[in-house]
Amino acid sequence: MSDVKAGEIIFNQETAVAPLKLIAMQGCKELGDKINSHLVEWAANSNNPTETFLVEAECPRFSSGDAKGIIHSSIRGDDLYILVDVGNYSITYKIFGRENHMSPDDHYMDLKRIIQAAGGKAHRINVIMPILYGGRQHRRNYRESLDCAVALQELFNMGVSNIITFDAHDPRVQNAVPLMGFDNVIPYYQVLKALFNNKPDIKPDRDHLMVVSPDEGAMSRNMFYASILGVDLGMFYKRRDYATIINGRNPIVAHEYLGNSVEGKDVFIADDIISSGESMLDIAYELKKRKARNIYAYATYAIFTNGLEKFDKAYEEGVIAGVLGTNLTYRTEALKSREWFYEVDVSKYIAYFIAALNHDVSVSTIIDPRKKIENLLKRFR
Repeated sequence: MSDVKAGEIIFNQETAVAPLKLIAMQGCKELGDKINSHLVEWAANSNNPTETFLVEAECPRFSSGDAKGIIHSSIRGDDLYILVDVGNYSITYKIFGRENHMSPDDHYMDLKRIIQAAGGKAHRINVIMPILYGGRQHRRNYRESLDCAVALQELFNMGVSNIITFDAHDPRVQNAVPLMGFDNVIPYYQVLKALFNNKPDIKPDRDHLMVVSPDEGAMSRNMFYASILGVDLGMFYKRRDYATIINGRNPIVAHEYLGNSVEGKDVFIADDIISSGESMLDIAYELKKRKARNIYAYATYAIFTNGLEKFDKAYEEGVIAGVLGTNLTYRTEALKSREWFYEVDVSKYIAYFIAALNHDVSVSTIIDPRKKIENLLKRFR
């Protein structure tokens, strides 16, 4: 569907739930501006043009570190969407004269402050939280907290109607809030489009390309890629030392491979997050031992907590041919400048999603990733 037609559906005030407003929290202003620009462009082609859908809001802090949420214009009766990046550690504030970096806890508290500032005046509150707060602590082993489940319940009790997240570490966490709208979105089309546009020499067929899941937890997303591309699927599983705990987790003893030969083939690996990156690199080196040709890694959240040097080395050695990551969370300037990193822009997809929810229509009526992927493959085949 063209953008003009999308605009005709999106900004028909007779079918909208309520007037649309968007708040981009501190830490995701860049993404918020991109989403807003798409919405404004579509509105210009409809019967309801507008200059912006963004509403100014902030959470200023006192010198003691305490904060408050402020919304600078009326949101009464609006369908309000709040965009928050709990993973943006680059945002700082002063506490007792010292500079402190915002943690996921700080971002989550600021989100709650803005919801409080809305004061129940909005027609509906929707939270777009691409990387879920506490999402990696999704299940209980021994005596542990369940951070993500409790946070979702808290947002539901504060009046949030819908949560939109991307590639949740474990989407089953939505079971904690069965009466709240919860959409877990994976940008399959955007990822493949970025891959093929940046690596046009890839041949997306069974003889030249293979998809490999980095572990059993990532099988579902990799199964989709393998199925839609019509290529073979392999899998690694992690053997862990469950008698030892290092940095809060059981260390991986070895990566064992299950699947057909990867010899001479390009390999695509998809996961939700590259944190330290050690697992992804271990798998890449294992695949190279098995004579894979080019290895392309994708993670929805490429955060690289241990730096980029090991990936620089792997790229120089020809182990990794490229890494893809979305703009759904903070990326350092150093990462964006790397020759081996390719950014996947998801802002337009989020704009489509907001528009669909604002009219209570299925997202598939506006954007169908399967059809778009099929058309993409026709171009590259």
